[in-house]
Order: sequence, then C-alpha cells, then structure tokens
Amino acid sequence: MSSYAGNPETAVVTGYPVSGSNGAPPPRPFYPPPPSPPPADAAPSRFETFLDSQYFLIAWVVFIYLVVLYAVIIAFVLDPRIPEFTVSSACVTGFNLSAQQQQLSASFDLNLTVHSPNREMRIYYEHVTASVLYASDILSENTLAPFYQGTGETTVLRVRLAALGKYVNSDVVRGIESDRGQGDGTVGFNLRVLSLFRFRSWSESTSWSTLSVYCDDVLIGFGNGTATTGCLLGSAPKKCVLTRLIEPNMAGSYGQAWLREL
Repeated sequence: MSSYAGNPETAVVTGYPVSGSNGAPPPRPFYPPPPSPPPADAAPSRFETFLDSQYFLIAWVVFIYLVVLYAVIIAFVLDPRIPEFTVSSACVTGFNLSAQQQQLSASFDLNLTVHSPNREMRIYYEHVTASVLYASDILSENTLAPFYQGTGETTVLRVRLAALGKYVNSDVVRGIESDRGQGDGTVGFNLRVLSLFRFRSWSESTSWSTLSVYCDDVLIGFGNGTATTGCLLGSAPKKCVLTRLIEPNMAGSYGQAWLREL
C-alpha cells in the first residue's frame, strides 16, 4: 500500500518488506539431540563373586545333608528285618525203607511258622519251594502257594511232602537204618525252604531277592525200628536258620548289594 501527500516527488512510500529480500535461505528447523544411553552395568566386584560362590556352596551342603538325613530315617525307621522261621509241628506216616531196593516211601506233614518282626515293612513271598532231606539228599520236594505278610504278622504254612518209591543212595539207607536201630528210633530230617521275596513300605520297595532257609535236625521219634509213624520230639518249636539272603538289586534308598550269613 502507498500514499501521496502534496508533491509527488517528495512523496513517502510505505509498505512491508519482501520476505527474504537479503537472499539468504530460511533457517533450518532445530531438533534436540537424542538422550544419552544408560550407563553400562559395572562388572561384579570380587566381594559379590565371593558371596555367590558361598551361596552355591551352602546350597550344595544343605542338599547333601538332606539326602543323608533321608537315608538315615529310612534305615532306622523302616529298618527291613529278615523273617523268622520255626517248625512248630511235624509228623511222618507210612514210612517204609527197602534196603535191598534202596527205595523210600513216606508222607511228611509239617507246620512251618513264619514271623515278620518288621514294624513298617511288608513282605511278599513268591515261588516258594520246600524240600525234606536226609543229610544233603533230597527225599521229597513241593511248591507252596505264594503268600504275603503285613507288619508284625505271623503266618503258619502247612507243608505236605510225599516220597513214593523214591530211590535213595546207599549212604542214606545205612544212615536211616542206623538211626532207627537206636533205642527210641529217632531219625533226624532236614527241611529246606527257598523263596523269592521283597520288602515294601508306604514309600520304599526292594527288588526280588532269594531267601534260603534251613531247618536242620528235625527229630522224628518213631519209638522203635519198625514203626511207620513218628512225630516231632519235644514241645518247643524247632528254630530254623536263614543261611543266605542275597539282594543283588536293591531299589529306592537301599542302593547296594548285600549278603548276610547267619
């Protein structure tokens, strides 16, 4: 816009300056610099490293202590104990020995009492066999039914064995004839029991083991050398001996093989 007053030669022209009339480019926009990155974590000090190693060592010691404590509790609380065997009664009927033909016929009827002294462990028996022997010669054998015993239980097994025309060697013939030739006609027989068995509790179990039991010198009184029937002498049960208990693969906390000779 412009205005004129009086003489046009002396007129004053007014207006707005032209943008960028000096020829310089417009200033660039300003952007603030990005924030600085966070400082890097400082390397752990020797003291912190020492504390970490101490915590690890303490944790390892506590773990070992708990394992040992658990094993001790299992050993003393569960404490698997071997069963006790006794011959509570025994009778022999139809006894006949032919010295010339070396043949023996007889029926053996025995009661075998098995007691479990365990307070926490149950016992399972499988593949049970019983044999009657004279010295080391087997006269008759038979398989018994499997059975189970709870804690502290007592089980009576009836063992019935028979020999019918059983061939025996000359040593057996001479030995039995010598025994029956004594005044009371007493003959000593041996009873052997073999079985697989295992212990079990509320938290532990063993693998199957082999149990071997001998009841030696079960004395049968015939009264004379010609009697065909005789029974166990004495009123007290005949104690048996556990001669071998082999555990090749214990499970759970009993992780080792062991052997007992009693």
